[in-house]
Amino acid sequence: MGKITGFMEIDRQERKYLPASDRIRNFLEFTIPLGEEALRMQAARCMDCGIPYCHSGCPVNNQIPDWNDLVYKEDWRAAARDLHSTNNFPEFTGRICPAPCEAACTLNIEDQPVTIKTIECAIADRAWKEGWIVPEPAETSSGKSVAIVGSGPAGLACAQQLARVGHKVHVFEKNAAPGGLLRYGIPDFKMEKSHIDRRIEQMRAEGVEFHCNAHVGKSVDVEELRRKHDALVLAGGCEHPRDLDVSGRDAKGVYFAMEFLTQQNHRLAGEAAAGKEISAAGKDVVVIGGGDTGSDCIGTSFRQGALSVHQLEILPIPPERENKMLTWPDWPMKLRTSSSQAEGAERSFAVATRAFDVADGKVRGLKCIRLDENLKEIAKSDFWIRGDLVLLAMGFVHPVFAGMLEGLGVKLDGRGNVAADGYATSLDGVFAAGDMRRGQSLVVWAIHEGRGVAHAVDVWLRGESDLPK
Repeated sequence: MGKITGFMEIDRQERKYLPASDRIRNFLEFTIPLGEEALRMQAARCMDCGIPYCHSGCPVNNQIPDWNDLVYKEDWRAAARDLHSTNNFPEFTGRICPAPCEAACTLNIEDQPVTIKTIECAIADRAWKEGWIVPEPAETSSGKSVAIVGSGPAGLACAQQLARVGHKVHVFEKNAAPGGLLRYGIPDFKMEKSHIDRRIEQMRAEGVEFHCNAHVGKSVDVEELRRKHDALVLAGGCEHPRDLDVSGRDAKGVYFAMEFLTQQNHRLAGEAAAGKEISAAGKDVVVIGGGDTGSDCIGTSFRQGALSVHQLEILPIPPERENKMLTWPDWPMKLRTSSSQAEGAERSFAVATRAFDVADGKVRGLKCIRLDENLKEIAKSDFWIRGDLVLLAMGFVHPVFAGMLEGLGVKLDGRGNVAADGYATSLDGVFAAGDMRRGQSLVVWAIHEGRGVAHAVDVWLRGESDLPK
């Protein structure tokens, strides 16, 4: 590494946020980037650890020590080239990835990992600013055509990889613009959609054709896609939400998280949103589910003008600090506080909802009970929470079956995801990737899947492939 003793001499410095009182006034990104010299010093902390465990934590196999060293040496263009060799969209992951690479960093043994995510984002942003990211169209055409259903991170990564080796790629998206839940699920304050727009522009210049407002299985016949194209990739995500089967579930004011989040993103984009208008303005909001989706509901609720936000988690409160000797370099279960939770949400752990309190068809509160460490109800621990907007953010169980999957008759696995040997499904020439194949997961895993399925499709079409797996 460029500075062998950097990790001993330089303290970890992370990006800061605008104050909560300022950032909840709009839906803009609020992270304050580090300056160039500070970034160089943070890159210098990457140590010559022999075995870079950050590689084991990174699903897309980012060459983290390499580009840290390049940033320290101020060769930003080479760092950007290195970064893009493994990750099609580092400006996405640099904003919304939970950074399992940092959990795996050798310096995390002392809770001082290298600020990998911050450096990754800075490299990508600088590459765009300097004009280093340009279209990379294929020199020759393969004469083969591929249809990709879904334009989330898996579909986009697959499309870009296949277009760059000469295949004609058609991406079908049910919404008005490409991006999938990157665009319609993740709030703008975590990632503004201009980052997606410029990637779509790059991909169009590389020959990718996007078909929006094209709902495969409804407005577009999936069997016709199979007939028209040499290969079909299913990258439609895992969108069937986990429900809560308790009394009062059908009351007005109880919604799935994605109904709430996607409507707000449609609103910010100036697009019409389906369904009844949902707003947290002037309401006491209860979010059921303690994960990232629940956190996104919290931040969105505050920005819409909620009176209060209370988040419920069924699991016990995790430890504040993990036992490194048991967990490192794996992703640890420990207490984390997101930027949205830090904006003023009350959090309760080990709580189950027994029923919704309903009056005149509208929810007005929740009847809850506390649980022990085995998730058993504790006698006489019932309590009531005020809430006139309840958002169910308890995860997703499998892809939507109706339409495309039922029309294809593709084989499913035991969890209801599309079964695939590698990435090949039970149907000849049909492949699956991303959450539709592996279940609900991270954006970085979806990018990994998109790159992997692109290799599999390329081998199917040409008998061999130079694309990375």
